[in-house]
Amino acid sequence: MLPEKGLLLRIFVGEDDRCKNGRPLYEEIVMKARELNLAGTTVLKGAMGFGKTSRIHTSKFLVLSEDLPVVIEIVDTEEKINQLLPFLEEVLQGGMITLENVTILKYQGGKKE
Repeated sequence: MLPEKGLLLRIFVGEDDRCKNGRPLYEEIVMKARELNLAGTTVLKGAMGFGKTSRIHTSKFLVLSEDLPVVIEIVDTEEKINQLLPFLEEVLQGGMITLENVTILKYQGGKKE
């Protein structure tokens, strides 16, 4: 169970960002969040975006772009989110991290058939 008040952590990276072991950075973040028993994570792949360099990244058919934007979202308590932050500081070479207060209306697993 999660309390009603929590934090939403968003991590903005590129699809091609890698860790030292060669694994995609977004996968490494999800696995670390799981290891720390955070409530859950979602990885969203963007169709278009730009970051600090203002270079456009897009999935448009005629414009072949690499490194599409990826957003990792994690909702949990402040205490649990804070356990992940040192790891993020260590592995993120670029990108952006945001944090905001959220109200958790419902948190439960789906029924398996």
